[in-house]
Amino acid sequence: MREFFKSTRFKVLLAFLAFLVGIMIYAVTKGGYSVSGVSFINTVTKPFRAVSNSISMKIERNLDKANNADEYYEENQRLKAQIGELNRKLTDYDALKAECEELRKFVTIKEEHPDYVISVPAEVLGYVANDPFHSFTIGIGSADDIKPNCPVVTAEGLVGITVEVSEHVSTVRTILSPDLSIAAVCSSSNADTGIIEGSVLMAKKGYTRLNHVSADNKLKDGDLMITGGSSGLFPKDYPIGYVRDISFDSNGISMNAEIEPCVSITRLTSVTVITDFSGKRVDSDED
Repeated sequence: MREFFKSTRFKVLLAFLAFLVGIMIYAVTKGGYSVSGVSFINTVTKPFRAVSNSISMKIERNLDKANNADEYYEENQRLKAQIGELNRKLTDYDALKAECEELRKFVTIKEEHPDYVISVPAEVLGYVANDPFHSFTIGIGSADDIKPNCPVVTAEGLVGITVEVSEHVSTVRTILSPDLSIAAVCSSSNADTGIIEGSVLMAKKGYTRLNHVSADNKLKDGDLMITGGSSGLFPKDYPIGYVRDISFDSNGISMNAEIEPCVSITRLTSVTVITDFSGKRVDSDED
């Protein structure tokens, strides 16, 4: 027994008891009350119980996952199916919304130009490869009463003209092309005129050009150019684009201007074809 009192184990135990007594005395002197044995034990063992509870909960969760793996898998599959269905409905909604927007534009054209005979909105099937002037094909053709040389428009402005027509597909040449000439007049003055003709340099910017403008013109940046209607190929007063820059031609006599189209030619999704305007039937052999 005497050896036990001299051993290191006894000294550690004695130190631990002294530590506990010190805590109890501190609690009495600072808190003004005594600490019961149960409260003291709870206080001392609280960190150990917290660790034990954490380990127990983790084990319980792992056992739950193992025991209910099949149920969780089935629930996950159901949720994936629900998400897929919601995504499909969202896609259908977006398509319906786009269709309604195109029909709204169609109605707008009819309301503003009741004398026009126009096609239903035609989907843009794709742009012609390697064409710097962004010609494209649409999903309507001769079966829909479309002929070559029909004006192609949106509610915002002129897009171009049909050049090749099959039964169910047509090719559209845009106003960015130098092969399409359009008589234009300023909407505000109704006096300053010119000819819309594209170029490679302008097409790179998505612009076209107004040529043969009188040197004494009153055009200014932002003026809207509209169709003159003198050729009979396009309806009169349809928007083409806005004046962005005016400069003298190389001859120093006449002037030209850059024209920003009202329509974003390179981002079209659908267009409308005018087959008749002002009682004038569009004919395939017109110039």
